[in-house]
Amino acid sequence: MKRAIIMVIDSMGIGAMPDCEEFGDKKTCNTLKNVCEFNGGLKMPNLEKMGLGNIQDFKGISAVENPTAQYGTLKEKSMGKDTTTGHWEIAGQISPKPFMTYPEGFPSDLIEKFIKETKCGGVLANIPASGTAIIEELNDEHHKTKFPIVYTSADSVFQIALDTDTIPLETLYRWCEIARKLLNDGDYNVARVIARPYKIIDGKPTRISKDRRDYSMEPKHTVLNEIKDRGEKVVAIGKIEDIFSKSGITHAIHTGSNKEGLELTLQAVQGNLDLNKIKYQNLDLNENLNNYLIFTNLVDTDMLYGHRRDPKGYGQAIEEVDSYIPKIIDSMSDDDMLIITADHGCDPTAEGTDHTREYVPILVYGKNIKPKALGLIEGFDYIANLVRDWIF
Repeated sequence: MKRAIIMVIDSMGIGAMPDCEEFGDKKTCNTLKNVCEFNGGLKMPNLEKMGLGNIQDFKGISAVENPTAQYGTLKEKSMGKDTTTGHWEIAGQISPKPFMTYPEGFPSDLIEKFIKETKCGGVLANIPASGTAIIEELNDEHHKTKFPIVYTSADSVFQIALDTDTIPLETLYRWCEIARKLLNDGDYNVARVIARPYKIIDGKPTRISKDRRDYSMEPKHTVLNEIKDRGEKVVAIGKIEDIFSKSGITHAIHTGSNKEGLELTLQAVQGNLDLNKIKYQNLDLNENLNNYLIFTNLVDTDMLYGHRRDPKGYGQAIEEVDSYIPKIIDSMSDDDMLIITADHGCDPTAEGTDHTREYVPILVYGKNIKPKALGLIEGFDYIANLVRDWIF
């Protein structure tokens, strides 16, 4: 049984790419380095042992003489700095054309179609905004009108927020599906529709992470499809299922936190995750084939701390990831390969609340994989090639 395990620490970039200013970012952006500096150094002994500190000078993360993993830096080929382009490229699909963004809000014709199709009566906002700020600002009006809060950001996203004690969660998901269809049918080129449910907790509008759903454009063909087409398994943990619009996925489970994602990944590696419970129906899988991919997204670094510009929380989240590394490694067989990487940056010490265009780290560990310096590699799709060669 040969398995590949990909863990994406969402937004843990390691330095501005040369074209960062074209994406509205400064050359000083470096998510991991700046988080380390802000916190006076981070304690990540396990990622350090693998060679993270050999990639670059990160305060508190030392270079080691004999790293246990292959270590290096990946440069994105795709024209973007978002979740979709990053993950798609990790899986082998390059996006040379950037997704469209809407700094003035979405066109009136799209909003009119959305209101008509959903029968929601109207929308609030339709502007770029911080999600936490916009729901606080418009919560009272939302309760009064029952209109959803529609907003975007510097990323290519159509986000719909509502209080699920006012409008059912199922309605929010249905409205998101309608928005996705309208965007697909038109020439809007929007990467994701995101359901942003919230509730009033202790008198404050609070987003419910576990009920968030992403409705992405569907990729053309990735290494995930190649694995699935062979009758083998692709186990998606976290929002991976949404990022790939279920394409190339055979088993999926959503998470409400990084800790849950880490626990599920550990269970999957140990063989204790009940795959029958999370298997897609009507799949023609070859149960005699035991090679498969475990693909995990750990979103808290980005969603809870990067966008909210909380470098302290960001550092604690990375340290939590580090604490799980020994348990995952100890559970790996001789034929398992672990890849730890990121999909873009979201420097919490930078101005604004948006992603940052950055290089990302790569660590590759296997009990029979020889540690070495990988240097600078052109393309996140290096990972797709690794997975393909390993599994096939």
